[in-house]
Amino acid sequence: MYVIDDDPSVLEAMKRLMRSNGFEVEAFASAREFLDEVSPEASGCLILDVQMPEMNGLELQEKMTSSGYKLPVVFITAHPRDEDRQRALRGGAVQYLEKPVSEDVLIPSVKSALDDVRDQPGKRTPPLYPPGRG
Repeated sequence: MYVIDDDPSVLEAMKRLMRSNGFEVEAFASAREFLDEVSPEASGCLILDVQMPEMNGLELQEKMTSSGYKLPVVFITAHPRDEDRQRALRGGAVQYLEKPVSEDVLIPSVKSALDDVRDQPGKRTPPLYPPGRG
């Protein structure tokens, strides 16, 4: 599980939330930091902020696609825009959610994304959430 958000308080809250739901989490404050640390062969799911300096989440999604990343993406944003939602979903995003994101919406979205990856033939199976949590 990966989380990218340039807001330190959101990043920390997401890390705590995902860990409390049994996920292993790597958190990044920028798209560049993520690209420098995570290889295209990585498995799991990415929770990605839309509005970030330097490279926004939509630009990162496009870069990931062209670089061969297969991570499912759940977008989060404090400034939802229909054109951004459409672009994200056309690019293959699993969800486009408005901040503050409810745990009752985010956790099922992430689990669904992980389930979809596991169900695709030839895909590497990402780490599962703990037994009894799914």
